[in-house]
Amino acid sequence: MDTWKERWNERYKNEVYAYGEEPNLYLKEHLKDITPGKILFPAEGEGRNATYAATLGWKVSAFDISEEGRKKAMALSEKFNVHLDYQVGELQSLAYQPQEFDALVLIYAHFPAAVKEELHLELIKLIKPNGWVIFEAFSKNHLEYRKQNEQVGGPPDIESLFSKEEIQNYFSGFKFLTLSESIIELQEGACHNGTGSVIRFIAQKLA
Repeated sequence: MDTWKERWNERYKNEVYAYGEEPNLYLKEHLKDITPGKILFPAEGEGRNATYAATLGWKVSAFDISEEGRKKAMALSEKFNVHLDYQVGELQSLAYQPQEFDALVLIYAHFPAAVKEELHLELIKLIKPNGWVIFEAFSKNHLEYRKQNEQVGGPPDIESLFSKEEIQNYFSGFKFLTLSESIIELQEGACHNGTGSVIRFIAQKLA
């Protein structure tokens, strides 16, 4: 995990925001339709999405393994005059409580393949009944697009990417309002640029 941490610290240490300062478009489209409450952003990096949620009135918690990511996130939240409870560490070391959050946002939260399933199942426990998940991440079909253009970003190994079947398995206790695999054009900072294959969904936890 130290190598993983070093990789993200290296990416986030520059002054320019690797994925830009604007929120993800899918998140921006859908978060405004949910009544604000307490929300969690895992693998939040430089804080663009968490900061946006805070401007909408959400009480925002976030975490990442990168200290450099947190520094950038805190600077961005200060720019917008909002508060983030942003912790550095792995999920199992943080003191989040079962059913603590009204919403969970996973935007390009690609975890190492060896812990991917376990982390998703642990994160689900933190959501209240009737709570929400907003998700966008690269699909297993994205590898072909990455081979053509590395600037589009995403993990280089298929195990860290997602299939719709995996999603339905991880989130079996949820009602899916939408679930799709789509080809989209990304323009998010320097590290998400070009055509890619993504899975997106909005789901609500069953009571």
